[in-house]
Amino acid sequence: MGNRLTRAEEKKFWGLNRQIFVLGWVSFFTDVSSEMIYPLLPVFLTSVLGASPTFLGLIEGIAETTASLFKLFSGWLSDRWQKRKALVVFGYVLSSVVRPLVAVATSASQVLIIRFLDRVGKGIRTSPRDALIADSTTADAQGKSFGFQRAMDHTGAVIGPLISFLLIAYFTQDYRLIFALAFIPAFGAVFILIAGVREKIISPLPSVNPWRKFSLKSFSPSFRIFLFAVIIFTLGNSSDAFLILRAKENGVSVALIPVLWMVLHVVKSLSATPGGILSDRWGRKKTIMLGWLLYSAIYGGFAWSKSPEAIWLLFTVYGLFYGLTEGAERALVTDLVPATWRGTAFGLYNFSVGLSTLPASLLMGFFWEKFGAPFAFSFGVSLALLAVCLLGFGLRK
Repeated sequence: MGNRLTRAEEKKFWGLNRQIFVLGWVSFFTDVSSEMIYPLLPVFLTSVLGASPTFLGLIEGIAETTASLFKLFSGWLSDRWQKRKALVVFGYVLSSVVRPLVAVATSASQVLIIRFLDRVGKGIRTSPRDALIADSTTADAQGKSFGFQRAMDHTGAVIGPLISFLLIAYFTQDYRLIFALAFIPAFGAVFILIAGVREKIISPLPSVNPWRKFSLKSFSPSFRIFLFAVIIFTLGNSSDAFLILRAKENGVSVALIPVLWMVLHVVKSLSATPGGILSDRWGRKKTIMLGWLLYSAIYGGFAWSKSPEAIWLLFTVYGLFYGLTEGAERALVTDLVPATWRGTAFGLYNFSVGLSTLPASLLMGFFWEKFGAPFAFSFGVSLALLAVCLLGFGLRK
């Protein structure tokens, strides 16, 4: 049973299942690779390849929509096959191979294709990986396990840009060389994944029409209510780029914006595992509601604060919101569905979040332009509070 989890392999690391520990490091090295490239990509596209801001937006829009669609399909497929690891490996390998090819791109259209394939890889791996984490964890440690994975992901998001900054500051300003070097941590992630992660045996899937599993009617009312609440919340949770814009408006210098961004990711990383543990002990629903209430307070602060000092405080607390919700939401998905449907459930969850993000940012931009930043942020506050009410009164778990 070379690819199956054994009792010896369930050894604990930092109180975590070995499988979870290894998957955390896979996420870490993958994000180091990705974030070595991503912050430099807009400058590379516009300054080196001559792309317009509109084309840049097209690239990112297509990339994220593609990822959302594949998250839905791959989750369902992992349930049908009962083999999560193969999809996870394929997704990571695809992204790891194509992402550094930006180094040899000679046109913005080539970057579009590379980003498309990179996001296809992300879409293929995400839902099966989340289901694999859930399959490998006991019910009382789901929050901690997902929190650890998110913590390692955010830590990679800190280290990646830091490596690029140091390379540019002290060694080279050749973007293409930095993009090529991003293959090294990507290769490390794939090696750790193939060598260290094992398939987890779960109960056979009941004999049902496979296409029926795409219907929300196949899931419990509790899961459907949770998914609806998440969609409402996400429609008010626009791109964090608007927070950067607000920071600049309120006096944070452009030179300090990368530091502000790094502070946010550090807090995300430090709070993700404790937030997951809190959901294990205090309850998923209460932890998520606390996070969403904190979000509404933070967005209210962004709406009305005028000083750079307030912006620094808000960014710091904003990291806690992620820590409270990212692991808890994924753990709640696990709680609300049978083990044999986890891949599809995570696909629906990730798909809903991904597709809601685009209109959320469009609405934010429209309200900002027409009515001003305070109104735009207040809209986010309103939807967050509505989502809290839906979760609080609609979900009994």
